Amino acid sequence: MERLWGLLQRAQQLSPRSSQTVYQRVEGPQKGHLEEEEEDGEETLAHFCPMELKGPEPLGSRPRQPNLIPWAAAGRRAAPYLVLTALLIFTGAFLLGYVAFRGSCQTCGDSVLVVSEDVNYEPDLDFHRGTLYWSDLQAMFLQFLGEGRLEDTIRQTSLRERVAGSAGMAALTQDIRAALSRQKLDHVWTDTHYVGLQFPDPAHPNTLHWVDEAGKVGEQLPLEDPDVYCPYSAIGNVTGELVYAHYGRPEDLQDLRARGVDPAGRLLLVRVGVISFAQKESSSHLPPQVTNAQDFGAQGVLIYPEPADFSQDPHKPSLSSQQAVYGHVHLGTGDPYTPGFPSFNQTQFPPVASSGLPSIPAQPITADIASRLLRKLKGPVAPQEWQGSLLGSPYHLGPGPGLRLAVNNHRTSTPINNIFGCIEGRSEPGFRPRRSLLFISWDGGDFGSVGSTEWLEGYLSVLHLKAVVYVSLDNAVLGDDKFHAKTSPLLTSLIESVLKQVDSPNHSGQTLYEQVVFTNPSWDAEVIRPLPMDSSAYSFTAFVGVPAVEFSFVEDDQAYPFLHTKEDTYENLHKVLQGRLPAVAQAVAQLAGQLLIRLSHDRLLPLDFGRYGDVVLRHIGNLNEFSGDLKARGLTLQWVYSARGDYIRAAEKLRQEIYSSEERDERLTRMYNVRIMRVEFYFLSQYVSPADSPFRHIFMGRGDHTLGALLDHLRLLRSNSSGTPGATSSAVFQESRFRRQLALLTWTLQGAANALSGDVWNIDNNF
Repeated sequence: MERLWGLLQRAQQLSPRSSQTVYQRVEGPQKGHLEEEEEDGEETLAHFCPMELKGPEPLGSRPRQPNLIPWAAAGRRAAPYLVLTALLIFTGAFLLGYVAFRGSCQTCGDSVLVVSEDVNYEPDLDFHRGTLYWSDLQAMFLQFLGEGRLEDTIRQTSLRERVAGSAGMAALTQDIRAALSRQKLDHVWTDTHYVGLQFPDPAHPNTLHWVDEAGKVGEQLPLEDPDVYCPYSAIGNVTGELVYAHYGRPEDLQDLRARGVDPAGRLLLVRVGVISFAQKESSSHLPPQVTNAQDFGAQGVLIYPEPADFSQDPHKPSLSSQQAVYGHVHLGTGDPYTPGFPSFNQTQFPPVASSGLPSIPAQPITADIASRLLRKLKGPVAPQEWQGSLLGSPYHLGPGPGLRLAVNNHRTSTPINNIFGCIEGRSEPGFRPRRSLLFISWDGGDFGSVGSTEWLEGYLSVLHLKAVVYVSLDNAVLGDDKFHAKTSPLLTSLIESVLKQVDSPNHSGQTLYEQVVFTNPSWDAEVIRPLPMDSSAYSFTAFVGVPAVEFSFVEDDQAYPFLHTKEDTYENLHKVLQGRLPAVAQAVAQLAGQLLIRLSHDRLLPLDFGRYGDVVLRHIGNLNEFSGDLKARGLTLQWVYSARGDYIRAAEKLRQEIYSSEERDERLTRMYNVRIMRVEFYFLSQYVSPADSPFRHIFMGRGDHTLGALLDHLRLLRSNSSGTPGATSSAVFQESRFRRQLALLTWTLQGAANALSGDVWNIDNNF
């Protein structure tokens, strides 16, 4: 840091001086001018481009917050998240070095612009001295993000216990806060929440027993590790015959029933993979869900890691057969005991619980125990694609002998601590980026992005006014072969640009972009993925309306075997990457750093607001499939098509306005940036309650107001059955429900078009 600080001081001495000033809160006759700007919604000085750091956070009081909007990172106990500590610290150091250079960046755009109190002000002739190019930035990255330094930081962080609420987590929190403070950020503080977390009861551990035909409880099956459990599982004892249900997806359970094996009233044995413990949609490599089993009438769920689902490379480490996989089963994010409200200690809320909490118990088990259970199953042979590698004989579906599962987890109020560090941004000399940068480490990530969601709930009403983008490094390093970006469409073009600036960590002489297009000319089909619910980035977009991205390096589409297990250590991650961990971590830092520089420095926000027109167009192909069925009923989808057309026209109009505007008009630039930064927010349905439907985004959210729900409903037009057996959703097509869904979708999309156009007095809605 001494070298960095010297660099800052030297840059200050060499930088050209200027008499430029900036809007600020002042007393006296000029005070009203700024207030008018704020009332008009044109003040965009404090925007936040968060970079996510996972990890524990310290206990402590929260100092006075600066006038900023923070952005988050999820605290978890897995080794990949340890990388985030190093990336946060060193990227922060780099960015401090960067902001010491005032001038223009050839690729970033113009130099930092300012607004003078003198309306006739013209910039100095010296305004463009000290030009900084991307090659300079890359050299600085290499200087401050050395592989060895990253590796040392990751290794040291891995030595701490990382369970929310633990003494080890509190100590690690203090370490992270101290590390951020050493970077001489403008502000470093801690935000504490008191949340309801569920832990095993040491006095009454969870158990699994055989049950004979007479219903007598027999031999106990060892659960290996009493600390591995499913947070937010239902509590209680259940008994039933065992059935093998593959991944527990709806199609798996339907297939099971079609083969004469009814999951109702039974315990299901399901595999880790494809979908999360709780969720219905594909999201990560985590195990199957409890929600679907509950919908099909199952009594409980046992979740095991199937060896066939992980890499079979003998040169790489694999998960022990005595190790179970941890994962929460809440279908949602945040504290499920204060749904829709922040969990501040000084606040009182009615005793309510999230509708996403399951009503049946769930328990992780090891592959060894799963093997013993599978050997007892009779009935039909499982389909070929359901077969695994635990037995020498084919897997059967069951039913098998009876089992008794007892889950005794208990809820406790636990303090968690989110850590914040901020570089303030101002449009003035003084070596600042245009927009503020907020670095955050979230706590409670293992329980469903609890730290980030509770913070979001506390500041829901203002975030869309201040926040530009959220960058998550939640699952940044899980391998080194493939690169994925789970993101909002608004960031796709910017990601493409940044990929062309970063060298591949494992293909010498190639950029990451060149590495991708070498195997797939359609780079976005290879890289871009939807945001999963189990990412902290998801809530920023689907709940708050802020575009977000989560970067991940993965192992050739093979799941990282140790995620959410006690074997997820620095040593195992290093072995999986075969010594490439420091190089991959450095590539992630460069990706995140260059993305943040663009977002914090560019005169106009580099968000592609026209992309959502393409998104709607892709979905219209699916809608068109049902146009004939709807026409026969006197219904039409024309409203959606018209709203999409209005959005495309509004985006093109804004693009032309920007193209023909005066580049040096700072007030106009800020007005355009306000419209651009709120595009994602426009796609949150204003016609549903955030408390009842927190994920209001019509494309990425959850609920009847979404495009996905409309498509699912339309598919019932072609259904010859009574719908999904055992499921709780509507079984038949309902015209009244369709009309409501169409109205919710259409007017949200039309509202986005109207807002993007900017001229509310001259809009013609042709409906």
